[in-house]
Amino acid sequence: MPICIECRHPVKTLWREGGGDKSTGHNIRLTVCKNCGRFCDKYVEHDFVVLFIDLVLIKPQVYRHLLHNTLMKDEDEFAPSIIRLGVLLLLFDVYLTWARIEKQSVPSSSSSLDLASSGASGSTPSSTNGGGGASTTVGNSNFGRLAQQPIVLQYIFFLLLCTLSTLAFHGSIRFLTSSRYSPLSFLGILPQYSRPNSVSTALLVSSSTKLFPILMVIWEYDVPAAARSLGWAVVANNVEALKILLDCGYGVASLLAMAGALSRWVMGRVVLWAAGLEGVDSAGEHSVAEDGRALGALLMHAMDWAGRLAVG
Repeated sequence: MPICIECRHPVKTLWREGGGDKSTGHNIRLTVCKNCGRFCDKYVEHDFVVLFIDLVLIKPQVYRHLLHNTLMKDEDEFAPSIIRLGVLLLLFDVYLTWARIEKQSVPSSSSSLDLASSGASGSTPSSTNGGGGASTTVGNSNFGRLAQQPIVLQYIFFLLLCTLSTLAFHGSIRFLTSSRYSPLSFLGILPQYSRPNSVSTALLVSSSTKLFPILMVIWEYDVPAAARSLGWAVVANNVEALKILLDCGYGVASLLAMAGALSRWVMGRVVLWAAGLEGVDSAGEHSVAEDGRALGALLMHAMDWAGRLAVG
């Protein structure tokens, strides 16, 4: 049943025929919500460009329009457009993961000079790097063997890596929200949600910001940094989509998003370990940790500034 995107009040129809401006080709009149007095769904008359911009801006109204009034079916089935979006996101994820791992595994010129100097002096890379370079060297050598394989086999490997990681991400969140054995349901934190495919639909729609790497065709920039920035943006969109769909708080939605991200990271590490790439940083966790510390320092600075402002 459709809802008002402003107040979430259930409505019978979002629009009715007749009464519109025929000169513009829209012969419909939007339904006014009896609860809040505003249009039930203004996005009925908007095009996809406006929808995408509002998705990037994380507006709750556009999520309610897509999740409740457009994409979600009564039988809890995936819409064809969502299946196409999922395939497109998977292909972009393959490109980003491949580029990130390949760039991490290619030694820089400075590291090559260090290895050459250490070899000339008789020292080993592990002694110069405190032991941490050994696993990285092993990962790089294993990736070198993978890079020598045909391009089709390389693509199949990264496609398998991203597919399993995505399935782990969706599966963990679907289990926590829709399974009768969910610990969140046992503890009374979140009631059982009976539409698991709608949960995946919300996650796919909120992950549409992953399509931004298409700009790499025009501008060249740092792939790992771009992947991290996109990762934070996707997490924020996932949290908002889960909050709107499940009608829960930001705490529960953040917990679900963190559980999904952890499952995806674990699955990625398992696949890389099975391929002998355990020394490769699949998700950029070192850089994410640095970003997390920087974000924490920024929050502490903001709290200190707010405290001083309150004191006067």
